[in-house]
Amino acid sequence: MRSLKLFFIAPLFLSLIQSCGGSADGTDENGDPNALVKVEGGKFSGGVMRINSIEDYTTLFPAGINDVYSNHVAGNVYEGLFRFDQKTLETMPALAESFTIDKSKTVYTFKIRKGVKFHDDECFSDGVGREVTAEDVKYCLDYVCSDHEANKWNTVFNHVIDGVDAYKKGAKDVSGIKVIDNNTLEIKLESPLASFPDMLALLATGVYPKEAIDKYGYDGMSNHMVGTGPFYATEIANGSKVVFKKNKNYWRTDEFGNQLPFLSEIHMSFIKDKKEELEAFKNDELDMVWGIPVEEIPNIMGSLEEAKEGKNKEFEVQSVNSLNIQYYGFKFNSEVFSDVNVRKAFNYAVDRDSLVEFVLEGEGIPAHNGFVPPMTGYPYEAVKGYSYDPALAKQYMAKAGYANGKGFPELTLYLNKSGGVNVKIAEFLTGMLKNNLGVTVKMEAMSMADLYPRVEKGEFDFWRFGWIADYPDPASFLHLFHSTTKAGEPGDNYFGYSNPKFNEVYEAALKEIDQEKRNKLYAEADQIVMDDAVIMPLMFNVGIRLINPQVKDFDINEMEYRDLAVVNMVEKQKSNVRVYDNLFDEEEELGNNPQ
Repeated sequence: MRSLKLFFIAPLFLSLIQSCGGSADGTDENGDPNALVKVEGGKFSGGVMRINSIEDYTTLFPAGINDVYSNHVAGNVYEGLFRFDQKTLETMPALAESFTIDKSKTVYTFKIRKGVKFHDDECFSDGVGREVTAEDVKYCLDYVCSDHEANKWNTVFNHVIDGVDAYKKGAKDVSGIKVIDNNTLEIKLESPLASFPDMLALLATGVYPKEAIDKYGYDGMSNHMVGTGPFYATEIANGSKVVFKKNKNYWRTDEFGNQLPFLSEIHMSFIKDKKEELEAFKNDELDMVWGIPVEEIPNIMGSLEEAKEGKNKEFEVQSVNSLNIQYYGFKFNSEVFSDVNVRKAFNYAVDRDSLVEFVLEGEGIPAHNGFVPPMTGYPYEAVKGYSYDPALAKQYMAKAGYANGKGFPELTLYLNKSGGVNVKIAEFLTGMLKNNLGVTVKMEAMSMADLYPRVEKGEFDFWRFGWIADYPDPASFLHLFHSTTKAGEPGDNYFGYSNPKFNEVYEAALKEIDQEKRNKLYAEADQIVMDDAVIMPLMFNVGIRLINPQVKDFDINEMEYRDLAVVNMVEKQKSNVRVYDNLFDEEEELGNNPQ
């Protein structure tokens, strides 16, 4: 079996592209969205990008989104004060044209970009989108700080923005968020926080008009979008298709002065089966596939001889160590998992190395340490997690009163299929729990759209989830364990976990300015989560994408953050010989540190 030994394919050598006639918005005189018009920098405006989601979205309302699939839909429409650079994940200005910080490093003053308008929508009296103001930004940020049932991010600014606690207790608004004038917003923090700009790049802080809430309500906004971003949706059919068209009034330009976005349209499908998705890619019905089983890559690539003969599909492979963990969650206060000995027994009973090496053929990194993935500056290896130790697992199970599994309650693992890979993993791991603990675990698979709300409501004792960073900081992972919310309440603490020591250390980390000290505090908080065995960490993902070589400037990153505004396409031109400049040796492995 291979550990992660990937084939990296260099960009193909394409012939010089001749531009075709068309209008400035990337359509020809007949309005063809596939038409390509040459612009500055050797790029082309126009074209239709076809992408797929293997899961339905759960909601399209920014503050209600807590899964990557919904994020990849709504992220094309909404934007907030900041955004991330798709290549570097550096925080970049978005609706905030500029900002200043006072000497105390607690007061941020933002200048809201003038002339940015909401997409046209029936929520406006004349159907025409109006200009965004500082009042709109405050309206949306106040909501993210609220305990409204549709807000899944109600804890993210706790102990961060001044006045949030008072707002939750009945104040009319968040006092720390002030409108100075139409284009100036001031935000006061409780303490200096280096990652605050990153937090303002979260999709949850995306700006929408109050008129949309007034017309559609929060429930209606789960299937409707009114934002300021590079695209707007013309067709929304969850589980079937979402169609986006370019926002011709979008404010951004690229380094050559080209109006963004380049693409005329984006078509998103919802093929649930991974093999069907790959077949669609091979049949030129999709331009990108995300989440590739390693064993499938040689089947798609074919042989080098076939490549030279032009018999197999031209494509590029992108790969990166993701800030993404796969885990099984325990309901902390349930009858089954209230005893820490049971939770530890489950953790010691599974072989994460074999899972990655034999089941996934190297696609991932075993999660032997904490919940936070390896990232720059974070002392990941200092956190002690769980190794495979069946004897120790049996001891913990006996200590809990369930020697050899005798008397252990009936248990079901709830999971989403994710193209079938999650079922494959679960079959392996539940088999190990049976062999090593004498515990029988049934499985029930459902869509993420069904699974997520039921986990949030606290209906399940044992479930499978993944978590991908919303911004590149350990807090993006550790905030899940803060006990401001409990299982069954809105928020991310699905486990119902509550530990005052964790809260104390985590909150101290948020306030620490020195990055090295801050990361040490985060690692201490991470260790508390491991000692309490709140979850079963399984593995950290390796992100693998297949890309149509016609698609340019679609850089992969550790968060699978997508900025389709900068993506552009070139004309298809089949080369007689496929050239692989950087075909890595099969024995060369990826490093364990995200780049």
